[in-house]
Amino acid sequence: MRSSLRQLAVIPVAIFGLSGCLSESSNYTASLSAPPTETVVACHGFNCRMRTKVAFTIGDVANLTSIMEKGAASPDAERAAVSKAVQYFEERAAKAIGVRDEGKSDITESGRRGQMDCIDESTNTRSLLVYLDSHKLVRHHKVLRNVSRGMLVDGRYPHSTAVLRDPAGQKWAVDSWYEPSGGAPDIMPLEAWLKRGVMGQR
Repeated sequence: MRSSLRQLAVIPVAIFGLSGCLSESSNYTASLSAPPTETVVACHGFNCRMRTKVAFTIGDVANLTSIMEKGAASPDAERAAVSKAVQYFEERAAKAIGVRDEGKSDITESGRRGQMDCIDESTNTRSLLVYLDSHKLVRHHKVLRNVSRGMLVDGRYPHSTAVLRDPAGQKWAVDSWYEPSGGAPDIMPLEAWLKRGVMGQR
């Protein structure tokens, strides 16, 4: 009997290893406090266990401003700019942390400096979006709370994403977990993102 119980206990752990999310709640929406003017906190180590301040230099601010200004023409252009801004921030975060996130980090990476589950990734992306919005660099979208999908019993692993809403009311997922530091995030309609995540699939 004890052997059987031990075998059953391994199953959830193995499944969560696919998800990259270690949080007790996959819907981690408690955002960090609004960052100081030119500082954004980067979560890592899984479930925001570790936090590193990323202090933006004058050059960083100029680069982010330039990136976002290229998206000023329309919501579509702004989402393309957001992708570039997320990539830029992830490069800066990796430099500040001293370790690059490998992308799709699973439970075996838990507690490792620089490695990020989807809680870290979605929190970091939202923190950057809040920073950009506070500097009036987000013109065509509203930054919303993070959203999660999947409950295991529905055949999908728990996963979280940052979210934007455009002027027409369309919500967009901004999901940076799948790629290593500096990779382009998945940006897609939230309703499409919510339907994804079947075990073993992106």
